[in-house]
Amino acid sequence: MHENETAHPNGSPPAREASPALQAHIAQAIEAAGGWLGFDRFMALALYAPGLGYYANTGRKFGAMPEGGSDFVTAPELSPLFGQALAVQVADMLERTGTDEVWEFGAGTGALAAQLLEHLGPRLRRYTIVDLSAELRARQQARLAGHAGKLHWADALPAQIEGVLVGNEVLDAMPVQLLHRVAGQWHERGVALQGGALAWQDRPTALRPPVEIPGPHDYLTEIHPQGQAFVRTLAGHVQRGAALLVDYGFPEAEYYHPQRSTGTLMCHQAHRADADPLADLGAKDITAHVDFTGIAVAAQDAGWDVLGYTSQARFLINCGLPALMEAAPVPQRAMAHRLIAEHEMGELFKVLALAKGAVPWDAPGFSNGDRSHTL
Repeated sequence: MHENETAHPNGSPPAREASPALQAHIAQAIEAAGGWLGFDRFMALALYAPGLGYYANTGRKFGAMPEGGSDFVTAPELSPLFGQALAVQVADMLERTGTDEVWEFGAGTGALAAQLLEHLGPRLRRYTIVDLSAELRARQQARLAGHAGKLHWADALPAQIEGVLVGNEVLDAMPVQLLHRVAGQWHERGVALQGGALAWQDRPTALRPPVEIPGPHDYLTEIHPQGQAFVRTLAGHVQRGAALLVDYGFPEAEYYHPQRSTGTLMCHQAHRADADPLADLGAKDITAHVDFTGIAVAAQDAGWDVLGYTSQARFLINCGLPALMEAAPVPQRAMAHRLIAEHEMGELFKVLALAKGAVPWDAPGFSNGDRSHTL
C-alpha cells in the first residue's frame, strides 16, 4: 500500500479498492439509462464519481516515477522552471488586463500554483483554485499553506470574473463522445453490460466529426462538446481577463486526419499507456487529446479573442526558459529539457491564449513561432 493510501480522511477508498464499487456504480447507471451509456457519461463517472472515480479517490496520481505509486507526471511536477517561465506570460496578462487575480482550474497537487505564487509575488492579490476533487483540494491546501493569505477555493463560478485563468492539462480530462464509422455509417460508441461485464456497444447517430473524413475505411474518433462548453461558460463569466490553456492536442486538420483512424483516447496507469478504459476502473486516468481548433472557434464565438497558439517548446523558449535552465543546476536542466524536447512534451503539448474585455496585444509567449493560422 502506498503511503498516501494508509489513511482515508474523507472516507473514500484508495484506487486499488475503488474499482469493484465503481464498476457496480456504473452498472447501476447503465441499467437506469435503459442499458446503454454514451462514452462521455461513462468517462465522467469513471473519473469523477464521488469517492470512487479516479480523481475522487485517494490513490496517488502525480509523480515522476511509478515506484512512488503515481500514474503520470505533469510539467510543473517535472520542473519548477515550467511555472517560472509560465509566470512571465501570466504577469504580462495581469498587466495588460489590469487585473490582480489568477484562477487555476484543475490544480492537481498544487505544484503550478506554488510556482506562480512565488514568482508573481506582490502583483498577485488573490489565487483562486477550482477543482472537482475534494481529495486533491486537501493536498493543495497542505502544499500551499505558506500562501494561505492569498488562496481561495471556489465551488462555483461567480457571476463576474476579472483576472487570468490558467488550465494545465484540464481540457484532456473532460469527457468526450466517441464516434465510430463502420462500413460508411456513423455510430456513437457507448458502454453496455454483457454477461454482467462492461462492453462496447455502438448505436447509429446523426452526430458527425466537425470535418469530413475522406476515404471509405472504418474510423474511430472523438468530439469535444464539454471542452467547448467550458470555454463558452468561462466567456459568460469573464468580464475582463485572459486565459492560458496548456494541453496535448492538435489543430483540426491533424486531429481528424484520415490516417488517425483509431482516435486519441488513452489511459494512464503506473506511467504506462493503454487504450482500454473499461478495465481497472478508478485506478487509471482516461484522457483524449484536444481539438484546439474546436476550442478556439468556440471561444471566439463566445466573445474571446485568440492571442496566440503554439507548441509548448516555442512558448517556454519565448518566455525565457533557456536562460532559466542555464542558471539551474545540471539535474534541473535535464528535467526542464523534457519540457521542450520534441520527442517528450515540447511538440505534442500546445498552448492557447485567449483574452476578453481588453484590446488584443502581442503576447510574449507567442512572439516567435505563433501557429494561430493553423487553427
